[in-house]
Amino acid sequence: MFTGYNTKKRVNERYKIIGFISSGTYGRVYKAESRNANPPSSKLFAIKKFKPDKEGELQYSGISQSAIREMALCTELAHPNVIHTVEIILEEKCIFIVFEYAEHDLLQIIHHHNTGGQGGRQAIPARTIKSILWQLLQGLVYLHRNWVMHRDLKPANIMVTSAGKVKIGDLGLARLFYKPLQSLFSGDKVVVTIWYRAPELLLGSRHYTPAVDLWAVGCIFAELLSLRPIFKGEEAKMDGKKTVPFQRNQMQKIVEIMGMPSKERWPLLTSMPEFPQLSSLATGNARFQRPQGMENWYQGCLKNNQYPPGSGPDTSGPEGFDLLQSLLEYDPQKRLTAEKALLHPYFTSHGNPSENCFEESKIRYPMRRVSKEDNDIRTGSLPGTKRSGLPDDSLIGRPAKRLKEG
Repeated sequence: MFTGYNTKKRVNERYKIIGFISSGTYGRVYKAESRNANPPSSKLFAIKKFKPDKEGELQYSGISQSAIREMALCTELAHPNVIHTVEIILEEKCIFIVFEYAEHDLLQIIHHHNTGGQGGRQAIPARTIKSILWQLLQGLVYLHRNWVMHRDLKPANIMVTSAGKVKIGDLGLARLFYKPLQSLFSGDKVVVTIWYRAPELLLGSRHYTPAVDLWAVGCIFAELLSLRPIFKGEEAKMDGKKTVPFQRNQMQKIVEIMGMPSKERWPLLTSMPEFPQLSSLATGNARFQRPQGMENWYQGCLKNNQYPPGSGPDTSGPEGFDLLQSLLEYDPQKRLTAEKALLHPYFTSHGNPSENCFEESKIRYPMRRVSKEDNDIRTGSLPGTKRSGLPDDSLIGRPAKRLKEG
């Protein structure tokens, strides 16, 4: 239960900072324990400290629009699969959001399987993946039913507790989409980390729907299967005039696997602002004429990953592949909604999903690391975006501009 805004007690009076977790564009996240809990370790929290909108200038000018939006949404939402907001503490020139603490996130779990944490690169068990997807979609159904579009789903923003509970975090880019006063594009011209960005966003759509979140879920599903991002493109940055460039490389990565989208497959394709760029992109490129195909990519997962006996994606039969295809559908109107995805046979074949994604798993994942050297929440600077829980090369090519909480 959200306890409200607290202006009477300072953050250091209520919480003892254990260490620093991560930093990003809007501030820093710390691990903390309650000074009132008995014993203190029974109540762990993640505290996000927002920096001023123009920190470093002589005159304090408030906090970012993203911070205000996140605070407004977090105080209203309550669901077991959405990260819980405990309270917001207001201090002079400082705002802190206190979240429940989660010991893991999907990026950390994928990294553990990818780097020999199990005595060699080994795939995530199928039962674990099914539970993660089930819980993720339940949280997404709740958000969408309440007219909230997340707009930044990726493994680093999906928290997992030690009890195997999956929770959607980081609502900094989330927006209410019920009868907006202006198009969502007008407020935020760039949303969703590049590797998880839906085709309609890449093609410059000025109006989009919660289907962008379901494309991201499809990308996350694929990454859980293969331990690698399925569409690992390089992002073209905006120029000095803040013009949004066509993300040619990212679109190439999608087309190389899925083939070129067509008007027959996606009737509104030709109305997309960047459609002429898409047409020119295919000229003379043999890889677009002979795409790998989703089925070949899926079969490659079986060959390239070392699965424990009886736990590979093949144990789900064709249902897992069909769900993946239905999420990674070019046409957003044909893409599965979160509600329909939960009804997919994938979740009922070969055993129902568990509410504990670690159930029956003997894998012991390391706890998220925190830095003891940079745990001063009062004076902490904002040096960059490196996450303390993963080595530097784990984020190569991954735009880590945003914070994650929990």
